[in-house]
Amino acid sequence: MTGWTPIDCHAHTTMSDGALSIEELIDTVRARGVRPSIADHLSTDVSQAVKSIEGVREYLDALEPYDVARGGEFCWHDPLWRELPSDLSARFTHKLGSLHAVHIPGASRPLSMWHRELPSELTAAAYMSLHLDELERFAAEMPVDILSHPTLLPLPIRELPEDELWTDALEERLVDALFHAEIAFEISNRYRPHERLVKRAHDRGVRLSLGSDGHTRAQVGDLAFPLEMAMRVGAETHSLFDPYVHGTRAAR
Repeated sequence: MTGWTPIDCHAHTTMSDGALSIEELIDTVRARGVRPSIADHLSTDVSQAVKSIEGVREYLDALEPYDVARGGEFCWHDPLWRELPSDLSARFTHKLGSLHAVHIPGASRPLSMWHRELPSELTAAAYMSLHLDELERFAAEMPVDILSHPTLLPLPIRELPEDELWTDALEERLVDALFHAEIAFEISNRYRPHERLVKRAHDRGVRLSLGSDGHTRAQVGDLAFPLEMAMRVGAETHSLFDPYVHGTRAAR
């Protein structure tokens, strides 16, 4: 890996729900031998987040003086990303999209990944089908570079064995959607994907991204698991997503 340094494409500061300032995050990540980026929550539906277009402008202004990749984590179900003007979009080195909630037919609002119950009529298998429907719409419509934590699921089913949730057909739908949209698959240190799915994404030609999803000093820049997983499935270091090389979709 001579001449190559990993980059943490997904980390948070006090500008959203992180514990570190910009300077503290940069220093902490660099001390771990990792290049820093900042990707705070930009969403009207996250309690501690940047919630307006003017707020996004101020956020990017705050990052501008620093030698750091300028990311942002947008919620698919939230309208803020749709309102982003082109001049602001072009200032990001990379944008991340997250499924923090999924639309359920007949429900008054999307189902949050942190809701403690599924609707009574919805089995885990039925939910997963809806989840993949949403992921396919996300990939087709959302102009982002990375799908954050691709295996994040609602609390009631999050701890079920992966083989009860992720069939071959569902995994194929996910990686095909990302491949055709040229969206990278994040290997998240916080919500760790199973190796079979990561290998399927890599073998399909989906670019892999490393992300701590760090919020604390102990978390930011911790890429040990994501990097090990990427190497296990056969990824070459220089092929991993680099915001300075491969972002942002809006600028292509």
